[in-house]
Amino acid sequence: MTTNTRLSLDSTGEASVDSKNHSAISAESAVLRISEAEAATAAAITSTETASTVPTDNSRVLLNMGPSHPSTHGVLRLLLELSGETVLRSKPIIGYLHTGMEKTAENLTYVQGGTNVTRMDYASPLFTELAYSMAVERLLEIEIPDRAVWIRMLMCELNRMSSHLLFMATNGMDLGAVSMMIYGWREREEVLRFFEKVTGLRMNHNYIRPGGVAADLPAGWRDDVSDLLELIEPRLDEYDTLLTDQPIWRERLQDVGIITTEEALALGATGPLLRASGMPWDLRRDEPYMFYDQVDFDVVVGDHGDCYDRYAVRLNEIRESMRIVSQIADIMPEGDFRSQNKKITPPPRTRINESMEALIHHFKIFTEGFQVPVGDVYAAVESPRGELGVYIVSNGTSKPYRLHVRAPSFVNLQCLPHLMHNGLIADGVAIISSVDPIMGEVDR
Repeated sequence: MTTNTRLSLDSTGEASVDSKNHSAISAESAVLRISEAEAATAAAITSTETASTVPTDNSRVLLNMGPSHPSTHGVLRLLLELSGETVLRSKPIIGYLHTGMEKTAENLTYVQGGTNVTRMDYASPLFTELAYSMAVERLLEIEIPDRAVWIRMLMCELNRMSSHLLFMATNGMDLGAVSMMIYGWREREEVLRFFEKVTGLRMNHNYIRPGGVAADLPAGWRDDVSDLLELIEPRLDEYDTLLTDQPIWRERLQDVGIITTEEALALGATGPLLRASGMPWDLRRDEPYMFYDQVDFDVVVGDHGDCYDRYAVRLNEIRESMRIVSQIADIMPEGDFRSQNKKITPPPRTRINESMEALIHHFKIFTEGFQVPVGDVYAAVESPRGELGVYIVSNGTSKPYRLHVRAPSFVNLQCLPHLMHNGLIADGVAIISSVDPIMGEVDR
């Protein structure tokens, strides 16, 4: 059972902005439609003209922000058209981190694919692994053990917490709250320490695999999770004290980068960016997958669709994930942590030293992979940044014929020109941070 939790941002008595009263921004007024070559030429002319003259308030300047910039959350380049300090139009330019992972997937078996997709969203790698594994399992038409499903939910909700904690840290740093970087990073490290204990790695785990998970939870995991929740809960209250009601923090974020529900939906935005505008859409509740229909949590939504709402939504989503994790720890059943279908699951490592057949079986699984029936499938999950979907086309071999990832960071990024339209360049960093893009997922 789930309900909607609507954030009230008027506790200080400040005037609020109703996002429904904001008129829609046309694409032409916000988006800078100019090629990179034209931009370079225009920027050179502008710099030549302004070098010998004193710029006026009405002069328009083309300015590059990034791709080497500490607050663009990776190699993101923004081409800005400025009038004084006001951003008239902007154009996000991507591709500086392109690694061709979707094309690479065509040359990797389904077994090897997990090591590829986990590197896309490096802040929440388990979600990409989950969407990929769910897509492969649907093609194979197999069911995985209940314990494996609950383990996946446990790890993903902890990963949602670590991702949002990273947002708290970097968002604070971007806006000058340097101590927040230390505190948010400190709590995230505790979650990553648990991941390392379970998967052997802090990031890029390749832990969630077609058929289940790579290994069972270690002994004492319930105590580790309980200690983790007890540690983080009071720290979130400290974040409230440090940031939520802090006048400077509110001044920097409230009524900045407003987007209405209609605009967010038109641009395909999902996740906290959409929910902050007032749309209570969450795949875990509205299109349930795994066992999310068996846990109790609230879908957190905002009122105004500004940077402050996006911050508050993510902060409270950490608390909701903690609720889910606590319930999972109580529900976790006994049983297998992966499917016992020998066509897709390698034998236990202990048997490799005892049986030649087991050694051959293990060798064939990891060198040749397993064949997947012909077909195509789309599987989507609710990642910390929105709807993360994996589309796979199978031609009946052990490798995907095509693989495409619906990356929420990529889709949400096209909201930037609308969020930054007629805002100050000083607010540009706050707006980019509030979208929380991961450039590895954008360029992939």
